[in-house]
This record gives sequence, structure tokens and C-alpha cells, in this order.
Amino acid sequence: MNTVQNIEIGSGRFARFGRGAVAVAVIAFLAACGGGGGSTDAGTGETPPDVVAVTKPTATEASRFLMQATMGPSDAEITRLTGMTYGAWLDEQFAKPQQLHRLYINQAAADLTSVGQQLSNTNFWDSWWGQALGAEDQLRQRMTFALSEIMVISFADATLRNQTRGVASYYDMLGEKAFGNFRDLLEGVTYHPMMGIYLSHRGNLKEDAATGRVPDLNFAREITQLFAVGQYKLNLDGTEQMGPDGRPAVAYTSADLSGLSQVFTGLSWYAGPQLADRTNRRFFGNDANLERDWRPMQAYDEYTANTSFHSVSDKVFLGTTIPANSKVQTEADIKIALDTLFNNPNVGPFIGKQLIQRLVTSNPSPAYVSRVASAFNNNGSGVRGDMKAVYKAILLDPEARTASTSVSAGKVREPVLRLSNMLRAFNAKSISGRYTGIGLTDDPATSLSQTPMYAPTVFNFFRPGYVPTSQTLMTQNLVVPELQITNDVSVAGYMNYIRTWTQLNTGRDIQHTYDAEMALATTPAALVDRMNLLLFSGTMPDTLKTQLVSAVTSRTIPAPVYSSTNTTGGTLSKIADEGGSFTVTGTGTVRFGAGTMFVERSVTGTGQCTNEFFGSDPAVGTAKSCFLFTPAVAAGASAASGAASAPAVPSNQTAIDNAKRDRVYLAVYLSMASPDYLIQK
Repeated sequence: MNTVQNIEIGSGRFARFGRGAVAVAVIAFLAACGGGGGSTDAGTGETPPDVVAVTKPTATEASRFLMQATMGPSDAEITRLTGMTYGAWLDEQFAKPQQLHRLYINQAAADLTSVGQQLSNTNFWDSWWGQALGAEDQLRQRMTFALSEIMVISFADATLRNQTRGVASYYDMLGEKAFGNFRDLLEGVTYHPMMGIYLSHRGNLKEDAATGRVPDLNFAREITQLFAVGQYKLNLDGTEQMGPDGRPAVAYTSADLSGLSQVFTGLSWYAGPQLADRTNRRFFGNDANLERDWRPMQAYDEYTANTSFHSVSDKVFLGTTIPANSKVQTEADIKIALDTLFNNPNVGPFIGKQLIQRLVTSNPSPAYVSRVASAFNNNGSGVRGDMKAVYKAILLDPEARTASTSVSAGKVREPVLRLSNMLRAFNAKSISGRYTGIGLTDDPATSLSQTPMYAPTVFNFFRPGYVPTSQTLMTQNLVVPELQITNDVSVAGYMNYIRTWTQLNTGRDIQHTYDAEMALATTPAALVDRMNLLLFSGTMPDTLKTQLVSAVTSRTIPAPVYSSTNTTGGTLSKIADEGGSFTVTGTGTVRFGAGTMFVERSVTGTGQCTNEFFGSDPAVGTAKSCFLFTPAVAAGASAASGAASAPAVPSNQTAIDNAKRDRVYLAVYLSMASPDYLIQK
């Protein structure tokens, strides 16, 4: 574990973890955990998913479940989940209505136009953070984010940079299909105009022997390799099948992609509800329908003149043949292609494993993958591709519900999820209701090195099979995808960026609170326990707990100081001079000091009128005395009732509050800066 060193941050003393870059520390942390190349298979003694589904979790179990299933646990949702079962929570989430980002964008566009401004990508990110932090359908939020990292489009691409509403609607489509069937999800992705732009099958033209033109392969390749099947043939448990040459057997060939590329021809912009709307000019982008950026693309099947764009040749791919046809049948051909991809035996383990990686662990055991793939293949009622069944299989699996210390267990938290976790943990709300101010967080030097819907390529921010340059991890055959965007620069950027969020800032639109944490500031162990629940889901190592308690304790909270004339709520009676002793009947409040400077403490029985006993010298160089503070009976209340006026407010209350706040800042920042926090166990 790293040592803690103090540094100055703001008005208080904070700390940082030494021993070099956190990226190196994380790799060392993973390697030090021991273990082999995969999680142990769930066997006898493990609680099966159907039993887990009807289990009521403890607070730490609820927090850990919510860490995987939402954009971050909140105190309120942890408490709520402990009163219900995992299965009931999932069913409740499946029934939550979806909020459309597109509608937010429409309103933002209207508001901006009214003041002479234009829509930008930032408006989408405002909407994204609003739902990530505040929406009730948290399961949908987490699953949509996961799907957006598998079926990627990106604002980073120049072709989509000015398509704010279109990209928002693509994200909506992923959210809409997230709880449906995977076959429908594939279709939604295929027909969405933003995917058509991003992977260039919008306006894709059929082959032309005279000119040598062939259809664009881009979408055909990526829907096969990244969205459905994968590069190599897989067993049900996600392990690669070997070919006769001892190498992994390829799942498709270039000829398969060529055949599929012919299928994905003849689609272009939404033109309107009538077949006559689908003209040559609209196919090539003219005469734009105002809804074409979010409506599904349409087939231009010679409904009007000069619109013969879809291939009618033989199309052979993945063991399927669509015979040549004299009639253009774009949608029928696409249906056959999508059915073929959907029914490929690779899909269950390929997609299932990636979703496990995004939600639970980077290195699931083959048995875990097999159980999830089986749920994909059959939801128990003979239905293939039921995504609700897949999510239940992932989240209720014994490997998901067991906090293991194995080297292969857990995953590195994505930077965006670290921030959403922190903001949800501390009840972040937007003053304006628009969640402005986060925006683009892509700069590794000053921010998170990650922004939703801003992946650098179709391969996402990181590859699912990424292995850092660590001999130990390579030897143990472990992958750590998220470390592909982690380096010395991004680590420093994250540490500085998250520090700005640790501290409260009244100038921000998004405001979080530390009310509950401030109440625990005088008891460092309890404060650290709260960090453990909200940020670590009960997995904070004992060594780190000890370090954090020590660091928080080192930030001294001054004793309350009272003016000698400030006896609001009671009276003062002298009971001893400095150096003497006194006795209190029962328990009482005793003030120690002189002039206008006093400290106080609660005393039971005998005490000493000394600096040492009271913990500080409130009036240096001046003879002091001790006074018993007797609360006054509240006006209108009988003496027998014991009702008293509110206690006096210390004259140094601001200093006390600042010190408490610095303790909270320190606890939050050190927790989020620790390598242990970067690992979601």
C-alpha cells in the first residue's frame, strides 16, 4: 500500500499517495493480489441466481450491487434496496419509463435560438449528466452507457460533430432497445442515420462492374466484428475455438464481409411517410426532411425515378445465400442478414462477456460467461436475445454477488463512472435543472480522459482484450481494458480534476452536499466507514482505512471558544481557578478561560482546571478560571419538563466548520485518489 504524504490544497492540508504514477500502482496492486488467470468457477456452495434474486441485501451488499447496476449508489437507494430483493429492484427498473435526450435537445435548441445562439455537443452532455445523476431509471442509464461502448458512434468523428440531436437520438435508441431483444437492437443500430453516417452505409451504392465500384465494407465489417459475432469462433464459455492449424478459428472471411456489404446498399435519409418522398435528390442528401437526423433510414427501392441503388446480385455470407433477384428488396435482404448475424452461435458469449466486463469484472471465468451466454440463447421460455434475462444473469450471478480478493476479480473503474459515482454518492443536484458545467472531459492532462459518446474510434476508448505492458499480467493472461486510457498524464489530470469536485463550489450549477459527512467529521473512523460504504461498497482494505483515519485525524478541529458574556441559553457559575480541580454533579458543561476567550467540554464527576484537561489554552498568558454552564429553562416550559434554550454558539464556529469541512474534503479526496478506489471489486 502506498504511503500518505501531506500537500496543501485550498485552506486545508490534504494528502496524496506516493510511489509514482497511479497507473503503475494499479498494475502493481492487481499483480500483488495473487491468483491465476481467471476467477474460480462457481461451484457447490455458491448461491444460485434464482436464490440471489429473492435475497434482501445488507447495506454493503446493496451498495456493491448498485455500483454495478447504476451510475453509482446513493445513500437513499442503498437504504431502499435493503428493504427489497434484488429481483424486485430489477423488475422495478425494467418498468421505469425512459426520458429522451432528443426532447431535451429540442428544448435547448429553441432556447438558444431565441437568444441568437446555436446548439452544440455540450448540450447533449448536459442532458447526459442530468440523466446519469438524477434519472430514476438507473439500470437503463448504466446499460445504455455500456451498449454505447460496444456499438460505438462518436462526436469525435468530424462527420458527426454537428449532429447533436442525431447523436442524442442514437443514444435514446440504445436506451429504448436496452430492455428489449438483441435482434431489435441490431436493427435499430443498422437503420439509425447516425450509424449510417459514422460507418458510411448511408447512401451506400451497389456494385458497378462497368466502373469497378464495389459497396462500402465499413458497416458490414463492424457489425460483424464488433457488434455481433467477433473475430474468432467462440465456445459457449467465451473461449476461442482452435482451427486445424492450432490457431484461433476465424468467425468470418473477407468474402463474408463482401457479401454483407452488398446487403447494406440502398439505404439513405428518412424522406417522409410516402414512398413518393424517396427521390434521387433526397437519397443524396438534398431536400432534407427536418426529422431525418433521428428517423430510421429508408430503403430507396426504385419507388421514384433513378433510385436503383440496392444490389440485386447473389449475396453470400456466413453460410447464408440470398439469390439474385430482378426486384429490389432492400429491407427483406437486410432482415435476412440481421437474422443470420443474430442467430450466429458466437453472439451470446461475445456480447455477454463484453457486458460482464463493462458492469462487473474484466476477467470473468468461462463458467460465468457460459451462464450468461446460455441466458442469451434461452431466457427460460425459449426466447433468444432477451436482454432483461441477460442483465439478470450478469448481475445475479455468484461471481457478481461475491466480493472476491482474487487478482482476476473486479475491474478498473472508468473515469466517467468515477465522477458519476462520487456525485451520486453526495447527492448532486443542478441549480438550473440543466446540469451544465461538466461538458467535454476528454483532455487527459486536465480532466478525465473520457467523455460519453466521444470515443476516438469505433473500437471505443479501450479494447476489451487490452493487456497493459506488465509481464505479471501478461503471464497470468489477464486483461485490463480501462488502463488503455491510463498513463502518467491522465493520472495527474484525474487527480487534479477530481480534487476540484471534492471541494464545494457555490459557483457551479451542479452542487453536491456533505451534510451527512459533516455530522461525522468529529469521529474520523465513522467518516471513513461512510466513504467505505458509498465509494468502496464495503471493500476498502483495512490498511487504507487506518491510513485515512490517521490522515483525517491529523486535521485538528479547534475546541469551541465562547465569550464570557455569551451565556445565551443559561448562566455561568465559577467553580475553580486555573490549576485547581472541581467536581460536577452528574454530567455538566464546563467552560475554561478568561476575558472573552473560553473553551468548553462536557465533564462527568471530577475535572482539572488546566490547559491539558481542556485540550487548549484559550487565553495565553492570562490567569483563567472554570465555570459551570447551567442551561436555562425554556420560556413557557415547566422546570420539571427539563426543556432548555438552544446552547450558545461558539465565537469560533466558522473555524470549527471549516476544519470539519476540510476533514470531509480530505476523506473524499484520499478515497478517490487511492489505487484501491480505482478497482471496482
